[in-house]
Amino acid sequence: MSDETPAGSSRRWLVLVVALVLIAALGFAAGRFSTFGSQSAASTPGTDSPEAGFSRDMQVHHAQAVELAMEIYRKTDDEELRVLSYDIATGQAAQRGEMYDWLVRWGLSQSGGPMMRWMDAADAGHDHGGAPTEPMTGEEARAAMGMASAEEIAALKAATGTDADCRFLTLMIRHHEGAIPMAKALLELGTDPRALEIAQAIENGQTAEIDAMTSMQTRLGCTG
Repeated sequence: MSDETPAGSSRRWLVLVVALVLIAALGFAAGRFSTFGSQSAASTPGTDSPEAGFSRDMQVHHAQAVELAMEIYRKTDDEELRVLSYDIATGQAAQRGEMYDWLVRWGLSQSGGPMMRWMDAADAGHDHGGAPTEPMTGEEARAAMGMASAEEIAALKAATGTDADCRFLTLMIRHHEGAIPMAKALLELGTDPRALEIAQAIENGQTAEIDAMTSMQTRLGCTG
């Protein structure tokens, strides 16, 4: 068990919150500077482009990952999981800030169209002959993206000890498994160099994190 005092724990939690805000701001700025020179050479993505859909949906997806990671970071006693949750929270906060900036620079709304609809072109390329599917509801899209339900988040918040650790690992593995097809779809459909770079980083990074979390589940004796 951790021997931190409540005051010390609160200070550490505040430091992480401030760090996440700063990282998101840096991600926002990095997006501006890293693509400023190359954007004029390429056509700006439109509101129905794969890049716009990816940016909108992945911001929603990343926001929940940050929430889940901060929750387990706050209370886990497992040092390996604490380090991983910190990496997830800070890394995805930075990417989310950059994606927000893409839409700002492209002059596009931060929301628009049914979630995951932009992926239909990629799906069509691998599933010939089927009738067009109806847009998913928001709840259906969130489930397809591997996101946790309100009930699952409440259960994680109520859990403690190894139970909380195992609940988090189950939710985050599923969450990552939902992000990887989105990244692959953008790699297939997109053209913006920076967006493609981030999509590849998400695919590679989250695949590696799934492996790490699966190993943690075995070490902690998680079941179900």
